Amino acid sequence: MRTDAFALRHIGPRESDLQHLFKTIGVDSLDQLIAETIPADIRLKKDLELDAPMTEFEYLSHIQELGSKNKVFKSYIGLGYHPAAIPAVIQRNIFENPGWYTAYTPYQAEIAQGRLEAILNYQTTIIELTGMEISNASLLDEGTAAAEAMALLFDVRTRDQKKNNINKFFVSEEILPQTLSVLQTRATPKGIELVVGNHETFDFSSDFFAAILQYPGKFGQVNDYAGFITDYLDNNETIEPAKGMTNGIRKGTLALLVEAKD
Repeated sequence: MRTDAFALRHIGPRESDLQHLFKTIGVDSLDQLIAETIPADIRLKKDLELDAPMTEFEYLSHIQELGSKNKVFKSYIGLGYHPAAIPAVIQRNIFENPGWYTAYTPYQAEIAQGRLEAILNYQTTIIELTGMEISNASLLDEGTAAAEAMALLFDVRTRDQKKNNINKFFVSEEILPQTLSVLQTRATPKGIELVVGNHETFDFSSDFFAAILQYPGKFGQVNDYAGFITDYLDNNETIEPAKGMTNGIRKGTLALLVEAKD
């Protein structure tokens, strides 16, 4: 068996299978099938101009050659885009573990199986570290996770808050700009009013149903939010710290995108 060409190793229909397919649906060829199912005005008028196909070995050599031309520089973008110190055991056994990022089946190109296992391990770790009974996790980016948390906290407002149309959501000015942008997009259709300001001078009032903080801050500050959280929970219900993973705090109890019991 030749193994240098991916097409030969791909599990696809054999010629006899195609003939059975054509006979069943009443066409003579794949070209006729395509012509009858895809409108002519969206089909290409000519073949794609592609280079000659490569074997798997040739392609791997090709991309290795291209990769060698990359120049690696230090990143000074900041704002959440920064390197991380990753223990070798985590890097090798998790991020570089092929059992987690290899496609499970030929038709399933994504790494769904490994990601599910990674999420399960993450949730288990959080439960062990916090002593909680339940933990939730996702593959959302920080901005989307923050928006989901905001929407969740908005939906679980108390009956009095809903009755009085309490719709203000405090956003620390330390929030990452990309996170703020997603929050603004998601807040508009839900009727949520974002109030961006300094957490140190924030007015703790019942007009707010929740708040979000950034840790570390957008300029790398490591703020002590203990006083803010204590004062906020004395006056309100929920607070949301943004920290790569998104955590929700309700009445001083830590939760991961789930509402904790009072």
